[in-house]
Amino acid sequence: MASSVDAPDTIEDPIAYFLDDQRYHGKSERTLEAYQRVLRQFEAFVRERFDAEAVSAVGRRECMAWVHSLRERFESSTIATYASYLNRFYEYMNRVGAFEENPMVLVMEELSESIDANPTRRDISVPEMREFVGSIAHPLERAVVVTLLKTGMRVGELCNLDLRDCHLAVPELDLEWTPRVELERRPASLFVDPELARGRTVNGEERTASNKRKRETVIPVDDELRQVLLEWLAIRPDPVSPADPLFLDTRDSWGERLEPADVRYVVEKHARERGWYRTGGGATENVTPHYFRHFFTTHLRDRTGDRGIVKYLRGDVASDIIDTYTHNWGDQVRTVYERNVYSLS
Repeated sequence: MASSVDAPDTIEDPIAYFLDDQRYHGKSERTLEAYQRVLRQFEAFVRERFDAEAVSAVGRRECMAWVHSLRERFESSTIATYASYLNRFYEYMNRVGAFEENPMVLVMEELSESIDANPTRRDISVPEMREFVGSIAHPLERAVVVTLLKTGMRVGELCNLDLRDCHLAVPELDLEWTPRVELERRPASLFVDPELARGRTVNGEERTASNKRKRETVIPVDDELRQVLLEWLAIRPDPVSPADPLFLDTRDSWGERLEPADVRYVVEKHARERGWYRTGGGATENVTPHYFRHFFTTHLRDRTGDRGIVKYLRGDVASDIIDTYTHNWGDQVRTVYERNVYSLS
């Protein structure tokens, strides 16, 4: 898990702190100048517009207002680039333990279509991703990666899954559990709860990650995902938590819930081996758990031609349109999903 010897209140200038660290990571002076220009402009904006004393106190709405202010002066590709700089700043400061959260996470997802249009984003084909998945031998790591790729979940949402959030037939195993009531008539599926939030106690356990969805989502589990989950459940240790998490650590924190930092480490490790991750590389170059969400969105949208279903599966929209997919889940969402989802084995 991320940690730092620097407490938030000991960092007088978070932007300077971030730039120094990026210099140590090998960022070029030209890149550092670009980061500094954008971050200082953002700092000035929130101080003037919201009277914010420090960028560490800024939330999602302030970040959204800043992005909106850019639309009057810049093209969408430039806005996406500037937003990625700010996201990188907050993500890094969160991971080293200086900031409690990254307020740009949801903003970046709302900008996904603009960011996806960035020509520098790594383009990975389904056959290439299939080879990548095939190189992962450990059942837990394989199950985590395939779940992210086939559901479009955020890393925190994956970590928050409990066994009750999974309705899965596993006659091959001596294992039984009772799925939550929302899944009673929806077999072979996963449930993502929008109410889960960091610091909130749910199902007997205080959560350390938040689900960012606008509404509850039931995601189909196809035969391929079922198989990798089955292989994981066959070796899954006894859980420490009364919540009975689906994904558990099998290393230093044996039996405890897998944390987002653990998932990022797993993905980074395998991406490095593949040449898909470089220290100092940005979001458009490195393959991360969030990249898997982009991969899911791009390929499933292209295959289905149905933006509504993809938005429902991503948990993006809380509107009457999405209610159509919720009420007709069995006939429409599952049918379209299973007909079009890519194979990774």
